[in-house]
Amino acid sequence: MRKLIVSEFVTLDGVIQAPGGKDEDRDGGFEHGGWTWPYWHDDIGNSFVALMKDTDAFLLGRRTYVTHAEAFEPMPVGDKFGDLMNAPKKYVVSRTLEEPIWRDTTIIRDNVIESVRQLKEQPGKNILTDGSSQLVHDLMKHDLVDELHMVLYPLTLGSGKRLFPDGVYATFSLVSATPYPTGVVGLHYVRKRS
Repeated sequence: MRKLIVSEFVTLDGVIQAPGGKDEDRDGGFEHGGWTWPYWHDDIGNSFVALMKDTDAFLLGRRTYVTHAEAFEPMPVGDKFGDLMNAPKKYVVSRTLEEPIWRDTTIIRDNVIESVRQLKEQPGKNILTDGSSQLVHDLMKHDLVDELHMVLYPLTLGSGKRLFPDGVYATFSLVSATPYPTGVVGLHYVRKRS
């Protein structure tokens, strides 16, 4: 069975909203977009590239999908990061997206949890979810997350979309903790199931 991995940039207080850009996601009046940039280090990017070596599919919520598609679809063939992001199959959960805007995309409109279960049972490499807070909450509630790859940033924002939903009890085992020179720590956890 394929593993479903959630990979997130996260603050000490669990916020994952708009890490990459000021106007990326202003839901709820969020004013702290782009909070990762002061702490960036190339080793963080290298760890993501390593994660992608065993990944052949993205599973994303609509907003994250659109943000990624607009950033990566236009990149020319031969762009190292563009090639990395454009190569996997994409699955987007949306009832409002009319047509795919990123190559090799399947839209999941209904029966999301069952569709994800079936996707995990298909042959292939890992399935990666990033951003997509509402989708991640549903995946956690239905115990579909196998691993967490969190990049923990040394700040609190006090508000914003959170990584973990309320009311979900889950245990994980720490596989590795990798400190980066800017105070960020990469954390890799595997789901413990009885």
